[in-house]
Amino acid sequence: MTIPEYIKTKSIRKSSWVTCYDYPSAQIIQSSPIDGVLVGDSLAMTIFGDPNTLKATTELIASHTQAVAKGLNEKKILIADLPFLSYRGSLDKLIDHVLLLMQSGAHGIKLEGAKGNIKAIEHLVESGIPVMGHLGLTPQSIHQLGGFKVQGKTPEQWNTLIHEAQLLEKAGCFSLVLECVPFELAKEITQTLKIPVIGIGAGHETDGQILVWHDMMGYPSVYTPKFVRCFGNVQTLMSEALASYHDNVINKAFPSPEESYR
Repeated sequence: MTIPEYIKTKSIRKSSWVTCYDYPSAQIIQSSPIDGVLVGDSLAMTIFGDPNTLKATTELIASHTQAVAKGLNEKKILIADLPFLSYRGSLDKLIDHVLLLMQSGAHGIKLEGAKGNIKAIEHLVESGIPVMGHLGLTPQSIHQLGGFKVQGKTPEQWNTLIHEAQLLEKAGCFSLVLECVPFELAKEITQTLKIPVIGIGAGHETDGQILVWHDMMGYPSVYTPKFVRCFGNVQTLMSEALASYHDNVINKAFPSPEESYR
């Protein structure tokens, strides 16, 4: 699916997205009907065990993007996150960050927030780079927000998010992620915008959904948000496999003669 084809899905059907950070997982996703993949700065938490996303760098995300791109083909949209502060400097420095991600295999980039980012978004779009917006709970602003909290609960926040969503669309974003907002607000924004809106903790009225790979697959996690539904049980499966392997080694059942060289 191309990005223009994805935009057209808004009036046709819902779209499904997942995060991904490595080649083997990308191969599994490639054989699935999933529409789009995000190499998120969430890898700082899911892969490296950090308490937030702030330690992710462009080089780190680019490395994981390259691995994921090798496991996918052009039928899946691949978007990479711009990490903390990478888009708040000069436009020249911004282009360097984006160039690295795009040359690593991304079809477009995602950045958080609208205030202070409009000129940067316009510059990227004018340069031929697809940009995905992100509003609501923006993890890179975690300290300013006071934690992982639902956004848009007051009338002021509600109106601000609608206004910012419209600004992002006007600036040229091809899609928007809405994270941790009341489902009524997500519905209003989705109906207001002409571009597809992807929800995560934003109810079912958005144009699509995205979940973190490790959350939906049941990997161990220090923090599991309310909006996460576990669609797999990887932790139990892996634990059972490890226990079985251990028992086979202890009982001299592995390796067998058939698994040994003569």
